[in-house]
Amino acid sequence: MFSFFKRHSLLWLLPLSLYLYHLAFENTAVFWYMYSFAILLLMSIAIVNYSVFDQLKTWQSLLYGVMFGTLLYALLALGYRFLDVFPLNIQRPVAALQTIFAPSSIWHYLLLMFIIVPGEEIFWRGFIQQQLKKYMKLPLAILSASLLFGVALSFSGFWPAIIAGILTGAVLGVLYEWKRSMPLLIITHLVILILLFLIFPLPA
Repeated sequence: MFSFFKRHSLLWLLPLSLYLYHLAFENTAVFWYMYSFAILLLMSIAIVNYSVFDQLKTWQSLLYGVMFGTLLYALLALGYRFLDVFPLNIQRPVAALQTIFAPSSIWHYLLLMFIIVPGEEIFWRGFIQQQLKKYMKLPLAILSASLLFGVALSFSGFWPAIIAGILTGAVLGVLYEWKRSMPLLIITHLVILILLFLIFPLPA
């Protein structure tokens, strides 16, 4: 029985991950503590059960990470501007999302840098996506992993976060299979958040 669940870890790990995301987003007062705990737990399980790829030199990860992170932020910003043309009232949920969940202290940024961003990439791209490849072809595995990431973010209650999570998850999934470098994904993800929260926040 144990060996079966170890071979098919998605059967219990996906429900667990979604439940942990639900708990984290349920109470905004303790969001940063619960979310960090959830990601740390999921990352630990992933590391124990799977070895992530790291096939780029450090300078390459930094260079490509800054480049791809900037490009992805630009795509998100353009998408925001595009959707703002339609009567979807995207500004309201984006403003609420930034107010409730955006980092507001150095402590939050440290959690993002050392736990949340690395943990999300190691778990969703480094583990879930790789496990899905056992059951389906690569393009479908990337799409499924990004959709599952979007489902997890749906517990935030904000649809722009779901769309952004799915789109960036898909691009990061492709990038991981292409460059085979987890540090690259982590740097790319960090650059997006730095641009999004610190340098060029989306107008509300």
